[in-house]
Amino acid sequence: MTRPRFSPYRSLLLIACCVIGVGCAHDTYQERANLIKSHADSFYDSLKTNQVESAIRGNEQIEAMASQMGDTVRKRAGKQGTTSVEREFALMNTANEAAATNWLALGQYFTIKRQYPQARATYRRVIDTYTNPTDKPYREQAQRALRDLDMLHVPATTSTNP
Repeated sequence: MTRPRFSPYRSLLLIACCVIGVGCAHDTYQERANLIKSHADSFYDSLKTNQVESAIRGNEQIEAMASQMGDTVRKRAGKQGTTSVEREFALMNTANEAAATNWLALGQYFTIKRQYPQARATYRRVIDTYTNPTDKPYREQAQRALRDLDMLHVPATTSTNP
């Protein structure tokens, strides 16, 4: 009985297809990390061109991603130790840190532009929103920035005459 001529190449073809398939497989975590980076780059590009509303929308998208990832991590909490949960948790932290850092940068932007009420509101947002223990450095930086703003511009107070 004779063997078909291409039989020895079938195994090579199968291996090649597997290698190509693995190379083409999408890494969803890497895609989302790239998306976070893209939103962060867009945030800073928007600030450079004084498009504050666009910067805010971009940062809100990062926060939404972090929230969504947090939900996923909480749902899979019973499966701690799995690579996918660990990667999701790390990605959630990355998104959260990016968003907090962006809000602080926006506060600095407003301070440079002498838009002190907006700067104060932005720093208050960081203090009020980022309440986890891991967010402490961002809260502390926002609190310091508020004190620094008081040196630059004393907030208007309303006084009533008795």
